[in-house]
Amino acid sequence: MATTTQFQHATGRVFFDGGMTDDGKMIRKSKTYRNVKENAPAANLYNALEQLAELSDVPFIEAEIVETSSLIN
Repeated sequence: MATTTQFQHATGRVFFDGGMTDDGKMIRKSKTYRNVKENAPAANLYNALEQLAELSDVPFIEAEIVETSSLIN
């Protein structure tokens, strides 16, 4: 029997520069946005997350999508 995956949900995460620690390590802050559509184009997701990041006072670093799927046997 073939194993397949079934999409459960996706979240978009935006990372910000939170400054530096006393020992010189970068502090990364994040904001998570839920209910990302399964078939949303990557370019559109990036643009939307980048626009949301611009609402923040701290500098934007990067954006990522985290998808969760179930394995079905």
